[in-house]
Formats: sequence, C-alpha cells, structure tokens
Amino acid sequence: MEIIYKKTIQTPLGEMAACAIEQGICLLEFTDRKNFEKQFVSLSKALKAEIEEGNHRHFIQLEEELKEYFDGKRETFDVPLYITGTPFQERVWQLLREIPMGETRTYKQQSEFLGNPKAIRAVGTANGINKIAILIPCHRVIGSNGELVGYAGGIWRKQKLLELEKAILF
Repeated sequence: MEIIYKKTIQTPLGEMAACAIEQGICLLEFTDRKNFEKQFVSLSKALKAEIEEGNHRHFIQLEEELKEYFDGKRETFDVPLYITGTPFQERVWQLLREIPMGETRTYKQQSEFLGNPKAIRAVGTANGINKIAILIPCHRVIGSNGELVGYAGGIWRKQKLLELEKAILF
C-alpha cells in the first residue's frame, strides 16, 4: 500500500499538519480546524494509502516557503501540490490559486469566473473542503457584503492571513 507522509509544522498562526506523496503536498491544515481528523480519512481513502509520520523532501521546501510567506518575503508558492477532488472542485481550487496576493474575491465572483453564476453555494462548499490551506488560498474569498466568512481554520486566522497579505487593513 502507498504511504502518505505526515509532519507537524509550527507557524505564527498555530500548528499545521502537512502530508506529502511523491507528486507533491496533498494536505496542509491547521490542527485545530473543524473536522480536522476527517481530512485524513478522506485523503487516505482518495489515495488508497496509509498515513504515517515521517520526513519527505517536499516538507523541506514547504517549510522554507511558509517561513518566507509569514516573513512577508513570498507571494506565490512553488512547492508541488497533489490535489484530490472532483473536476468541479479542482476548477474551483485552480481559480483560488489565480487570486493575486493582496486581493480578495467574493463567492459570487468565483462562481461567475467558473461560468456558473448560480453555483455560489457549490463554490463555498468546494472552498470548505480544500485540503491545502494557504497554498490554495481559500482565505482570499469573502462574502458579497465584505464580511469574512467561511474559513475552517477560524475567521481570526482568515483575518490575520489577509492582513499579512495586505488585502485588508484593520
């Protein structure tokens, strides 16, 4: 059976769990997020693999890039990602990666970019099950009224990430 390697990473916003396989990082989540353990079950099932603590070459690059990001020295990530989802979810996640640092979009705008303006809830659901926080920046999507809504890592983290990216100023 295939192995998914798992490591705990400390960040300025709290502890995160990272998972990697040969193709890339397949999970990056805050360990206190809602339904945290379900993410591992879902990932293990999707990849038909067991998750084990261990080192992987992708973790070195991931930790370096996260440090640069939190130090304000990195706007994009180069570490390879391995994404598991439906074709719709993968399109939503690709759109998230196209939101420039320092900008936000609404769920409605995201659904319009997909060519389906009525898919606002489906876009929100796809954002919510994104397994790769920060690198696939679902924190850059806000409510139509400008409210910070819908972040599994906590609204306070969404605010801190957007402040770090200078997308919002409080």
